[in-house]
This record gives sequence, C-alpha cells and structure tokens, in this order.
Amino acid sequence: MTEQATEAWTHHEAIFNGLRFHYVSQGEGPLVLLLHGFPEFWFSWRFQLPALAAAGFRAVAVDLRGYNLSEKPQGVGSYDTKHLVADTAAMLRELGSEEGGYLVGHDWGGVIAWHTARHHPELVKKLVVLNAPHPDRYLEVLRKMPAQLLKAYYIAFFQLPWLPERLLTFGNGTAVEMALRGSGIDAAHLSAAEARQYREAITQPGAATAALNYYRSMGRRILMGGRSGNGKRRSIEMPTLLLWGIHDVALDSSNAEYEELRRWVPNLRVEPINASHWVQVDAPDEVNAKLLAFLTEDTA
Repeated sequence: MTEQATEAWTHHEAIFNGLRFHYVSQGEGPLVLLLHGFPEFWFSWRFQLPALAAAGFRAVAVDLRGYNLSEKPQGVGSYDTKHLVADTAAMLRELGSEEGGYLVGHDWGGVIAWHTARHHPELVKKLVVLNAPHPDRYLEVLRKMPAQLLKAYYIAFFQLPWLPERLLTFGNGTAVEMALRGSGIDAAHLSAAEARQYREAITQPGAATAALNYYRSMGRRILMGGRSGNGKRRSIEMPTLLLWGIHDVALDSSNAEYEELRRWVPNLRVEPINASHWVQVDAPDEVNAKLLAFLTEDTA
C-alpha cells in the first residue's frame, strides 16, 4: 500500500490574492498544485505528496480559502468562482515558473481547476481532475437527468442558514467522518487518527461556514443561469486527464462521458477507477500511477 511520508512534509503560510493561505509541500522540481474538495483539507493528498516528490516534482497541497488553517473571508460572495480562480492563478504564478505549473483538483478543487484552466491557460501546463464534473457538462446533466438532480439534494440543503453548520460541526465534526465513511471511502485508508484530522479541520473557527459558502455561491450562480466571471465559454486546450471513481454516490457517471466532454475539452483522456468519490484515498496506487504517467509523458 502507498505510504505517507510525514517527516518530509513542510508546512508554509503565504499571501496569495490578498489572503493568507496554509499549504504543505514535499519535493523539489516543477510545481504540481493540488486542490482538495469538500469537506476536506490539504491532508486528502497525503498519498500523492510523497509519490510526486519521488518522481521529481514539487508537490504543493493547499488548504483552500476558508478551510482548515487558511484565512476565512466573510460572506457568501467571497467564495464566488472568480475569487477561487484568482487564488489559484496567484499560487501558480508565485510557486511555479513563469509558465505556472501542473494543476490537479478533486471535487471542489476540481471545479476550481476546470475554471482556472479555462481562464488562465498560460499558467496550466497540464490539467488533472478527479471526480469533479466539467461546469458546463454538470449544468447540462442537472437539467436533463433526474438521477443527478436527486443526487444533488445536499446542495439545496446547504443553502439553508446555520443548520448545515450545526450538522457539520456536531459532535466535534463527527458528521464529516460519517459522510466520508457513508459514501464509500475505503476504511483501510481512513484510520481513526486520520478521521480525527478531518474533524479537527472542519471545526476550526469559521471553517464550516466557509466550506458551505462554496455551495451557497454556486446556488446563486445556478439561479442566475450558471454564468460566472466574464461569462465566456472558452474550451480547455491543454492536455487534460479526468480520473473518475465509478462508485461516486453524489455525481452521476454521465458527467464523465468522453464524447460529451470533448466538446469543451478536445485534448482529453478519461480513466475510470474502481473507487468511490474519494478516489485518491481509495485507490492511491492506481491514482498515483496514472497521474505520474500523464504528467511525465511527452505530449509535445
């Protein structure tokens, strides 16, 4: 099984896009920026950090704005996609080379990665997304497929004030551990000590509200027709890999259909993996092998 390498992790704080961020790095070489999802934090990449470092990359796993030890700006509007993209672009510029780096995102981190690649292609050498639907395809699936609408019930619940926060933080974050285990994560890859770290991250002051504000901002955006930023629908031209855990309980597999996605991502590869939504934790060896093969292959 893939091992963690905690002694090689270095913790940092830095200002990007005017906010203070916490991130963890390992290794030296070209930048691979790792963006986590909900309700996680940098630790969700614990199996990828050492593998990337051993392959000659500088792996950086960040706590997204509002999460864990990163700064938590107030208000739903602070979590609009345009701000999340600006955060990521600043990290790629300042931590990477003049050409940015390689961008990897899971869940909400994948959503941010899709948008960043579309609006800042000059900063993304290659794009890797794990169980996060392309924004345009997701809206299409929501509108056309009742199965996905039913699976997205939690997004409607998260629009409510205060109650979702109470649920997430109840019992010192027990609900987060229950959500992870109840949605199919491999118990062998989530020990009690590891689950405790997830609970501690979501119960940081203000973290639950910040994490939920991602969904509240998205809810407003959907009501406005799905447009964000400058509203342009650019295609994503750089080499792109979509890794998809096929047992995802929240996202319908139609979100990962190659022929549909090629309309927006012509240079795309889709790799299904026998795993849950938490694919990089469930199947770390397979994810690492596919990730490294993609990042190191010559696509010129």
